[in-house]
Amino acid sequence: AMGKKIPAEMAAQKEKLADGLRKNGMRQEKIDELWRLIEPFAAYGFNKSHAACYGRVAYQTAYMKANYPSEYMTALLTAESGDTEKIAEIITECERMRIPVLPPDINESYAKFTLIKGVAPAGDKIRFGLETVKNVGANIVKAIIEERKAHGAFASLTDFAERVAHKDFNKKSLESLIKCGALDALGERGALCANLDTILDYNRESQKAKLGGQVSLFSMTPEIQIASLRLREAEPATRHERLSWEKELLGLYVTEHPIQEYLERLAQNRVLPLKDLTVEYRNRVISIGGLVSGIQKITTKSGEPMLFVKMEDATSRTEVLVFPKVRAQNPGLWQKEKVLVVRGRVSDKDGIAKILCEEAFELPA
Repeated sequence: AMGKKIPAEMAAQKEKLADGLRKNGMRQEKIDELWRLIEPFAAYGFNKSHAACYGRVAYQTAYMKANYPSEYMTALLTAESGDTEKIAEIITECERMRIPVLPPDINESYAKFTLIKGVAPAGDKIRFGLETVKNVGANIVKAIIEERKAHGAFASLTDFAERVAHKDFNKKSLESLIKCGALDALGERGALCANLDTILDYNRESQKAKLGGQVSLFSMTPEIQIASLRLREAEPATRHERLSWEKELLGLYVTEHPIQEYLERLAQNRVLPLKDLTVEYRNRVISIGGLVSGIQKITTKSGEPMLFVKMEDATSRTEVLVFPKVRAQNPGLWQKEKVLVVRGRVSDKDGIAKILCEEAFELPA
């Protein structure tokens, strides 16, 4: 109970401990005194040497955050790059600090999270690293960065397709770079996705020509160079597609969260922001609102289906338990990417606040 830092569990152990102590001859006065010493450790406690080390690190990191905010937040994002939930929390803090965190960019990003310095901290921005993109390996990232360092930024899509030479530059890696926004400076996502094969064919022909020692006429005449990689017209990517691609390839929504357009209606329903949902609300009935980001279906001992539903808003995430009786009221309601308002009781089992759903409804687009 002390190790898990669960006060309610500690309280449940009090009488069990007291009974045992009495049986072994301890006076009630001493039992009460001992409990007063033990009880604070259900909150947080450790020895003095540990506290001194934590205090020193806390001071150092607070100093860095106060005096080098952009550098500190970039380092923090890199340190937590394997934990999507932590990254989301840090990005929320960056927004509070007015430091934009942007998708990867083929001309600005390096392998890890990258700080782009501006005028004073207010002008700084942080880019996702190219290695954070799903399906884009370290080798192709290294090749892109080395080419950029050697010969400058990629001036156009044609320039990019001619200069990147690596066996890992294939359909999967190029599509992922396009969809996550890394090539936004060179073209619109929908059009680039529709012309994947054309871009790759041009890349292969360019590399063949270089290996064969040929001098491309196009490389000498920029006007013809642009026309040489002719893309067929295509519908631009929709807002929903762009955000879904970011979520798929970066692990979270970056340019904006789909929930943004629902904020006014969520406020009208008096929902509690998920960042404020803590164990202090245990056993209280509250309303939350958010996007369904994951669903796990299990079968109870009685053979009925129940759901563990992951929900998120622009600030945090939580889990909603939907028992068979509630699910049966509207089975079609529980689908990924729907925005729902959920009313239910807060459970703090295992010290984590979750919602036991009592009713729910969808906010239409």
